[in-house]
Formats: sequence, C-alpha cells, structure tokens
Amino acid sequence: MKPGKVNENPESRFSAVLVSAAKLPGVRINREAYLRSALARHCSEDDIRRAVEESPAVAGIPVEILDKLANDSIRLETGKVSALSAAAGIPGVLALPATVPADLAQYFGHMVRIAQKLAYLYSWPDLFSDDGDDVDDATMGVLTLFFGVMFGAQSANAAVGKVAGMMSEQVAKKLPQKALTQGLIYPIVKKVAGYLGVEMTKQTFAKSVSKAIPVVGAVVSGTLTFATYRPMARRLKKHLAGLELATPSSQVVDGEVVEDHGPFAAAQAEQRGADSAAVKLEEPQP
Repeated sequence: MKPGKVNENPESRFSAVLVSAAKLPGVRINREAYLRSALARHCSEDDIRRAVEESPAVAGIPVEILDKLANDSIRLETGKVSALSAAAGIPGVLALPATVPADLAQYFGHMVRIAQKLAYLYSWPDLFSDDGDDVDDATMGVLTLFFGVMFGAQSANAAVGKVAGMMSEQVAKKLPQKALTQGLIYPIVKKVAGYLGVEMTKQTFAKSVSKAIPVVGAVVSGTLTFATYRPMARRLKKHLAGLELATPSSQVVDGEVVEDHGPFAAAQAEQRGADSAAVKLEEPQP
C-alpha cells in the first residue's frame, strides 16, 4: 500500500477526525458535573444523586424536564459552534488552508459535546472512562453511531437501539465493549464510519466555498453551520429520548426485578405503560 493511502479511505478519514475532535480541549463532558448542574434547579439532591449514580431514568426524572434540558444544551452548543464558524470565515480565501480544517475540527468537537450531553440526559453511561487522551474502541464505536443518527443513517438508528437494549436488559453502567468492537454491531459501525467519511468530505467542500469571500463568508459560514448543526442535534435527541433505556420502569439487582418507587415514578407509570411497545426499536425518520 502506498504511503498516505489509508487517508483516502472514508472510514479511516472519519475515524481520524473523530479521534482528533475528542482530544480537543473542552470537548469531553464530565458526566457527574453536567448532570448535577443541569438538574440542580429542577430536582432534589436525592434525585440528583440517584441520577448520577444510576441514571436520570432510574431516578424517575420527568421526561418534560429532560427534554427541556436537552433543548437548552442544543441551543447553547449551536450558538457556540455557529459563532466559531463565523469567526473562521472572516479571513477569506487566502486563509482557507488553515481555517477550513480548524473549523471542521471544532464543528466535530461540538458534535461530540452535544452527543455526550444528550446521552447523559437520556441515561447512557459515561462515554469517557478516564481523563487520558486515548479514546477506547467502544467509545469510538458509539460516537460513530451517534454521528450516524445525526447525519440520518438508518442503520445507525437501528444499531443505537440495539446497544441501548443490551444495556437496558443488563442494567449496565458501561458500554457493551464486545458488541461494539467485535460483535454484531461492529460491522455496522464500520459501515457508518465510511458513510460519514464521504459526508465529511462534502461538508469540507461546502465550508471551503462559504469561506472564500472575506466578511461575507463569515455570515454564510455561520448560517450554514447553524442550519446543519441544530437539526442534527435534534435528530439525535429524538432518537435517544425514544429508546427504552431512557424510560425504564424497573431495574434488576442480583437477578431480581426491583420496581422503581422514586418520587416521579407514579406520575410516569401510566405513560410508560402506554408507550413501552411503541418505544422498542422505534427509528425516527431523518
């Protein structure tokens, strides 16, 4: 294989950008700190503690609160990424070799940020297990699938649903490593990564064109980012909120089913019962 050939592979190209984005300063979200801050104005300390130790769903946090917090996070991250993209468009065509890669990196970095926030609100475990720079294969896999959902890949929708189902059944506090790295989900991860590599190339071209004219390029670039980022974040939010993992009615401890009798459980019981059949494996349309 000739040098540099690996970079021509869409799957490898996307994976390299994702790893780089995940290593950018400020991209990784501390799950406990985020949940405590987000829930502080809406829940008691006992509910917050249980949400952190278990999950917001097990703590019985009402879906209305989670949806509001998710929308707030989407609005905040969209504003940040759009402002940075607009700033990158000010220099114009002469600065394209420097501004386009930097803009793409920060764009994907903010996608990683919102993916984490939405995952934690809708009861996924910590995606980054330590403070090191390395990104493990399971995290790479689930982030790839999350990005696939954001870009409208139906295979990613189904795969995320399967991963969530595994964790829901086992009341797992970690991602299913084997399924994401060598099991049935892994081929889908690779397929989605290849698709995202192609989409990333298209997006890089669009950003290059939008930044070609100084000042005017800033407006176009910021607008383009706003128009793409927010709908993709909302698509991920809709899918994660509709999974069974986000609304469990019970938890398993030592092989026994223990009903959730939290302060919000009674208010949600009727709704969960009505929605449970529709929630399973439901795939929202892009």
